Amino acid sequence: MREIVLDTETTGLDPIEGHRIVEIGAVELDRHIPTGRTYHQYINPERDMPEEAFAVHGLGLDFLGDKPVFSQIGQEFLDFVGDARLVIHNAAFDMKFLNAELRWMKLPQLPMTQALDTLALARQKFPGAQNSLDALCRRFGIDNSARTKHGALLDSEILAEVYLELTGGRQPDFALSVVSGGQTKGNAATAAAQSATRERPTPLPSRLSGDEKAAHQAFIAEMGEKAMWAKFSG
Repeated sequence: MREIVLDTETTGLDPIEGHRIVEIGAVELDRHIPTGRTYHQYINPERDMPEEAFAVHGLGLDFLGDKPVFSQIGQEFLDFVGDARLVIHNAAFDMKFLNAELRWMKLPQLPMTQALDTLALARQKFPGAQNSLDALCRRFGIDNSARTKHGALLDSEILAEVYLELTGGRQPDFALSVVSGGQTKGNAATAAAQSATRERPTPLPSRLSGDEKAAHQAFIAEMGEKAMWAKFSG
């Protein structure tokens, strides 16, 4: 399944008050694995950048002035997204801005049913806990030290890691990191689970009845001698 982990940066909190999107960042996942495809675009908001927004994003009109306006990139953005599920932290906020910009362009809007809110997912998984992106990074041991200011592409890359942890989609074999001496290690959770695993001194008895074993053997036989499962039946 194709998913797009997405983040936007804006000039303020509400498009009804004239605030606009200034940056979009997105990371593509295929069956919970990053494909390497990303979408990143700075956008000229065609308005002033409030002081508080500049403090958060570090983006001003001196930088954004020569960037394309949303009407120039809206269709390109929709083409990248397609019908993929949108994974967004506090999805209602970003979807509100994206759909306002698309509506002003008279382009198709993105249905809320297409979005998965990782903030709601985190609140369900960790009720009563802090569930900001930074708090979830601390919980899962994800390095977000580069996040000195909000940036849409960096935040979407970090959110992709958080999302995989929230859903259990991260596979240990895909989370290997290099350590000294050229060896590899998995993440902390995987290492802890492996260290806690012990071989049973006495194997558990089989729970299969004689009839069940016979039925299984008959099923394998029907697959032919070259079937992979034939090598393990006996």
